[in-house]
Amino acid sequence: MTMLDPENSATVDDWSAALAEQAAVDAKAEPSVAKASFQDFTAAAGSTQKNEIDFILDIPVQMTVELGRTKIAIRNLLQLAQGSVVELDGMAGEPMDVLVNGCLIAQGEVVVVNDKFGIRLTDIITPSERIRKLNR
Repeated sequence: MTMLDPENSATVDDWSAALAEQAAVDAKAEPSVAKASFQDFTAAAGSTQKNEIDFILDIPVQMTVELGRTKIAIRNLLQLAQGSVVELDGMAGEPMDVLVNGCLIAQGEVVVVNDKFGIRLTDIITPSERIRKLNR
């Protein structure tokens, strides 16, 4: 026959009450998760695409036509004067690179129109080619 110690019985009851209280707190603390709902943009995409691109049409970009490049020592750079010739790696008759904000977008040939230089685009770089060059 086992005798229950009244002091031990009180401790067990306190632990039971504390565990029940903690379980109730844990049950309330669980976040309620609602199912996400997303707006369907497929129907609206075709009708608003023109309006969306209108926002960026007036943003200025830097366009550069590159004839060629070279590396030169500072000593030789400081010796340059009016009439000096700097050799570039581009060959005569080769297409010139057209860059927008430093990114190659096309190649072309130099033309003169009304005493001003211009460039006639001969090859447009496709988006997939641009991405391929970024990965190099």
